[in-house]
Amino acid sequence: MNDQPENQTRKGKRRTLIAMGCAFAVMVTLVVYSPTLYRMFCAVTGVGGAVRQISVPNKTASGAGGAEGANAQASALASAESDMVEVYFDANVAKGLPWEFYPEERMVKAKLGEPAKVYYYAKNNSNETIVARAVFNVTPYKSAQYFFKIECFCFTNEKLAPGESARMPLVLYIDDQIRKDPNTAEVKDITLSYTFYRQSDLTDQEIAEARELKAGSDQKEAELSHSENVDLENDVRRH
Repeated sequence: MNDQPENQTRKGKRRTLIAMGCAFAVMVTLVVYSPTLYRMFCAVTGVGGAVRQISVPNKTASGAGGAEGANAQASALASAESDMVEVYFDANVAKGLPWEFYPEERMVKAKLGEPAKVYYYAKNNSNETIVARAVFNVTPYKSAQYFFKIECFCFTNEKLAPGESARMPLVLYIDDQIRKDPNTAEVKDITLSYTFYRQSDLTDQEIAEARELKAGSDQKEAELSHSENVDLENDVRRH
């Protein structure tokens, strides 16, 4: 006699779980496949916020600062431990993407308030041109609001020809306000993680319009090598 109400309750819970799972899947898909919708998602949910942009002296440029540039590493080593953050780099490719993808350095010690430059490497191991899109994540998340980087290969369609590889420059900057925030003052290490996802079912026009990862990266490297300032951005809402 009591089996019917119990079965109805179980079915109701099952429907709720399925609905929640579908909603989550839709949100993840939107985040991965559309930069514009990603920013809308951040604004609605509070995950992110308006993009903040800053411009700082480009100490990573070729010959920047003369003797100062030559002594940059020694200066960094001599900095107080409280002024340094260890930044770890992670790289992943989603299932179905035949690319190599990794950071050339697994960790750097970044001085607060100064830009640091690193490189990621990607290679297409297939015999066809492939378009992929990368998303990134900064952990611990509470530190993300103080983590700035250049606009590089993230949230845009990037393509590599068969066997083609790219060396991608990345300039990062950690705001020294991270030490003045009681919630983040103890943060000693930050991880920046990227994941590339293959973009399937694209039209010929969409493939043609995708950014050439190698050529775009070479152009960005040339710009960084000669510019006096470097522009960085952050789209995480500051608390």
